Amino acid sequence: MGCNGSTSAKTEEPIKKITKPKAWKHSEPITGEQLKRMRDEFWDTAPHYGGRKEIWDALRAAAEAELSLAQTIVDSAGIIVQKADLTVCYDERGAKYELPKYVLSDPTNLVRGS
Repeated sequence: MGCNGSTSAKTEEPIKKITKPKAWKHSEPITGEQLKRMRDEFWDTAPHYGGRKEIWDALRAAAEAELSLAQTIVDSAGIIVQKADLTVCYDERGAKYELPKYVLSDPTNLVRGS
């Protein structure tokens, strides 16, 4: 005599496990310092385009962490992952958060060292 209607009302289940983004290539070879500047600029400006600051902070922490810790951060913050590579996420209020690949992984044509 259980309740049959106790499942989630959502029709599309969010992705449960996050993955590393697919390999990508920048339009031209860039250095680690250039990549760092791009990432810093994104994270500094992202909250101004909508969403909650605490979700942006959690997404940044997840993007900069190893996968297992990133998964814990995303789960703890209540972030709904639409794409497993974290490029599209939502918060519990339905606000959309889009992350460019350059904040999630290094390009294949990153210039290492000098």
